[in-house]
Amino acid sequence: MQAWQVHQNGEPGAVMRLEDVDRPVPGDGQLLLKVRAANINFPDALLCRGQYQITPPLPFTPGVEICGETEDGRRVIANPALPHGGFAEYAIADAATVLPAPDALDDAEAAALHIGYQTGWFGLHRRAHLQEGETLLVHAAAGGVGSAAVQLGKAAGAKVIGVVGGAAKAEVARELGCDLVIDRRTENVIGAVKEATGGRGADVIYDPVGGDAYTQSTKCVAFEGRIIVVGFASGVIPTPALNHALVKNYAVLGLHWGLYNAKDPQAILRCHEELTQLAAKGAIKPLISERVPLSDAAAAVQRVADGVTTGRVAVVPAGGDA
Repeated sequence: MQAWQVHQNGEPGAVMRLEDVDRPVPGDGQLLLKVRAANINFPDALLCRGQYQITPPLPFTPGVEICGETEDGRRVIANPALPHGGFAEYAIADAATVLPAPDALDDAEAAALHIGYQTGWFGLHRRAHLQEGETLLVHAAAGGVGSAAVQLGKAAGAKVIGVVGGAAKAEVARELGCDLVIDRRTENVIGAVKEATGGRGADVIYDPVGGDAYTQSTKCVAFEGRIIVVGFASGVIPTPALNHALVKNYAVLGLHWGLYNAKDPQAILRCHEELTQLAAKGAIKPLISERVPLSDAAAAVQRVADGVTTGRVAVVPAGGDA
């Protein structure tokens, strides 16, 4: 089969190589899946760079989120078991973690439903307890992680403010349903949030960026507000001033979604059921901005790493939904 292999760490566009390799053999409790679509996530870039919390042995195939087909013909979504990741014609996944793909979504959309939407659902509902009528601020609202949070926030009845970088991304955020879009390149984020909320600030802030975005969050979070830390796409990990959290009476909540696989796997199943129902009603639908063939995967991962994409980019090998 064909698979992208990383033999040394570095930038995805430089170190990913498309090669002919043996089809992986599943071990006990694993399934062999034909890849119908693989969604590109920022962690795929971190894996290539050797900067992710998981460091698979070299060589490995990146691709942490797929829609696949089982040998008995079932369409499923899964997180492949590295080193046999999803940027290949076949991948391996632990059978206990495989979930049915929603009928309402095509292969690329189904592949994009899992990590980003589960992270958003757990962050907004289980960690921050977002309430109807509250104001939700989403950083990088036009990106893959942010767009999921925007849709989930709207589905929960929140007023959603999206922060983006650039006019093109602002248009995407509006199409996603943001009530207000702030272009951080041309507008003062803190001032705009305070003006939009009558000086109160945002009740819940969803931050997959870190760096300056986190600093802005602390200055426009409401009384008893909650800042959800889900990642550091900026490359800068903030150092919170806890005296500031004390004085302003807000909470900083970390979210590592992958821990739920080990700590509370039933919660992941319940979340998937909720997401499936929301997809069936049309309340959420992953924004797929690009669908690229397997041969273009390395360049696509690099674009995601560079932060120039909107929504999700899906790699669609032959046999998946084009």
